[in-house]
Amino acid sequence: MKRFSCAELVESVTAYLEGDLDPAERRGFDEHVRCCTSCAHHVSTMRATVDALGGLPAEPPLPPGARARLLDAFRRARRP
Repeated sequence: MKRFSCAELVESVTAYLEGDLDPAERRGFDEHVRCCTSCAHHVSTMRATVDALGGLPAEPPLPPGARARLLDAFRRARRP
């Protein structure tokens, strides 16, 4: 089982929510979330954001490439 630091969890949350972690990584991620209230809150917030925005069309109304730029900006802002 992979052990996650808080920074690694933040970097991996999108893959987790999309089901892209392998089973050992997923177990490590879940274990960290069970033990870390801060990361549990982050995952919960990200899940709520994805659920709330998931129904919006990617394009249009967003101009081409805007989604990728927004995701990149969010990732950079979340780095410790």
